[in-house]
Amino acid sequence: MSFHWLGGLSSYLCAAGFSGVAWVRNSSFAWSVQPRLLTQMAQKPLRLLACGDVEGKFDALFNRVRAIQKKSGNFDLLLCVGNFFGSTPDAEWEEYKTGVKKAPIQTYVLGANNQETVKYFQDVDGCELAENITYLGRKGVFTGSSGLQIVYLSGTESLNEPVPGYSFSPKDVSSLRTMLCSTPQFKGVDILLTSPWPKYVGNFGNSSGEVDTKKCGSALISSLATGLKPRYHFASLEKTYYERLPYRNHIVLQENAQHATRFIALANVGNPEKKKYLYAFSIVPMKLMDAAELVKQPPDVTENPYRKSGKEASTGKQTPAPEEESACQFFFDLNEKQGRKRSSTGRDSKSSPHPKQPRKPPQPPGPCWFCLASPEVEKHLVVNIGTHCYLALAKGGLSDDHVLILPIGHYQSVVELSAEVVEEVEKYKATLRRFFRSRGKRCVLFERNYKSHHLQLQVIPVPLSSCATDDIKDAFITQAQEQQIELLEIPEHSDIKQIAQPGAAYFYVELDTGEKLFHRIKKNFPLQFGREVLASEAILNIPDKSDWRKCQMSKEEEETLARRFRKDFEPFDFTVDDD
Repeated sequence: MSFHWLGGLSSYLCAAGFSGVAWVRNSSFAWSVQPRLLTQMAQKPLRLLACGDVEGKFDALFNRVRAIQKKSGNFDLLLCVGNFFGSTPDAEWEEYKTGVKKAPIQTYVLGANNQETVKYFQDVDGCELAENITYLGRKGVFTGSSGLQIVYLSGTESLNEPVPGYSFSPKDVSSLRTMLCSTPQFKGVDILLTSPWPKYVGNFGNSSGEVDTKKCGSALISSLATGLKPRYHFASLEKTYYERLPYRNHIVLQENAQHATRFIALANVGNPEKKKYLYAFSIVPMKLMDAAELVKQPPDVTENPYRKSGKEASTGKQTPAPEEESACQFFFDLNEKQGRKRSSTGRDSKSSPHPKQPRKPPQPPGPCWFCLASPEVEKHLVVNIGTHCYLALAKGGLSDDHVLILPIGHYQSVVELSAEVVEEVEKYKATLRRFFRSRGKRCVLFERNYKSHHLQLQVIPVPLSSCATDDIKDAFITQAQEQQIELLEIPEHSDIKQIAQPGAAYFYVELDTGEKLFHRIKKNFPLQFGREVLASEAILNIPDKSDWRKCQMSKEEEETLARRFRKDFEPFDFTVDDD
């Protein structure tokens, strides 16, 4: 192993705050770090970036990284999957190779996926390609002093011998699995980097768009992912962005709970459709995490997509797909760019390394019209999808832009939401306020946790010219008094969780000023109360629309409204990066 390779890794560790380390060889293709001095707290999350096919567009990538770091602070590492080099002339690369230009972050890349780019990767065991840019090697394990474990496999699948220099074989996959999985204490790895997608990854999950995962991808990589159980798996090559719902690594009721896996496929740098090619996330190495915290299941977790193809995939044979994924199969019925997914801090983050989820949300007692994984969902009404929540047009809405904020997992009320879901709900609320304000409207939100099984946070825009916020507040209080409903005003920044206990029935209204009105439901409550008040002459003056069932449209009309809302909302969409 060359001096430059060692120096590159040491540079990363110093940049990440881990000084005084020595690298040692622990297998034929694995490297680890033995700490001498650890000056940082062990459980401080690492901030990482992952990128799809660069294809020689180095300036575009690194300029984007600089902009992100200027806005959100420095990241520790950039991991590139797919084609790092392209078919374009080498003039741009020469500037980095000769030191005229320098990558702004320690960057690690996978190897060639075609014969044309093999020439750039002279050492199959990995080497420094330019300052701050390092080739990981054909296959191996990268383990940092923090305990973070990254497994990498370069190239595309080949079942023929001899294996081309840009491919991996069943033996390569088998050796990786054997080396890692043979130890009794093995639980999984933090990150898996491959260029091809794993075959069948779309089974039981959300739609992968135009990519047919039953035909596309590598069965060998499916096998590798099955065995290694990565917490994150990144891939590319398909010119699109796909963030699959997290999937389980255990069989429910038959095996002990294990951590979930998140598969993220990234698009190519600078693509004209502005599909997401850069993904930012924070991670605490699993070795440092509390076991109970590690195995907490996300509310939108699905079955393992490879569960019926793992053994067959290890041989590289074509295998039939599992049975059709009825209840777990749904849509991404959005033609616009699908991106993701930043937390309310502005950083892309699929999950916090220390999620504050008190418990797994309950499963619906029967068919649920609002669980995103349910076949009952009227998918044509969905207009935006975040990490934990989604936005949908209300069926029979009070206006064409009456929307609902709904959790992706099955939660009955705001009171029962986990901290990470609450955070995204607040993000949607703030964004919708800005969106409607730009259109000359203020929005009123209300929730009725009574005779409903899935949280529906109603968001109704009211033209600024129709009435003032005080008028809306007075209308709710007046009509509540007329119906002998005790509607209490609660402090502006109060949390409903401080007032209502999980399982308690209630109704609350939130005005655009942040003021809230709350009623604890003890016995009966008029189901259409919120709509009746907003439809009254004092506010929207459409009393005939107080019952949603009298406002229904044809599916074609609903689809038209949904397309219009998506287009109008796009400039405000916080789930998509502006590349």
